[in-house]
Amino acid sequence: MKEKAQIMDADQIRRALTRIAHEIIERNKGIEGLMLLGIKTRGVPLAERLAELIESIEGHRPPVGVLDISLYRDDLTAVGDQPVLNSTSVPESVVGRSIVLVDDVLFTGRTVRAALDAVIDLGRPQLIQLAILVDRGHRELPIRADYVGKNVPTAKREVVAVQLQETDGEDRVVIKE
Repeated sequence: MKEKAQIMDADQIRRALTRIAHEIIERNKGIEGLMLLGIKTRGVPLAERLAELIESIEGHRPPVGVLDISLYRDDLTAVGDQPVLNSTSVPESVVGRSIVLVDDVLFTGRTVRAALDAVIDLGRPQLIQLAILVDRGHRELPIRADYVGKNVPTAKREVVAVQLQETDGEDRVVIKE
């Protein structure tokens, strides 16, 4: 696949995450009872960055967990005979908490549906919200993000690739075809 366009650079990603951090604090009237859960893989460093930004604003860092949705995917047999299992690591109970799921790209909604199932298996939170860096449309399920860094209209055949310093050595978002 060749790169078609860069839609976000490092500064744009930083500004989008800063705005999302402020929106999370405002909508939740602070961070009491808040927990961020990053969806493997790139949702995890994004959740960590959001927690750092929230801490710089509020003076306290919300707990951050790692959510592995491998076994909750509805395309499990299409992914491979033996799914690669990572680990879910949640620092505290989700029961009664305000959970913010964090991921890089929202496309069909199937990853988020799997993440919702994974969270519910951990307990019953008070509420679940969704923070996404890029919403590219083409939903197959009735799911929408509460916090969006950037809405990007795309063709179904295109791929939105989020590259982060922690996983890829640089911060940028590109469209490939």
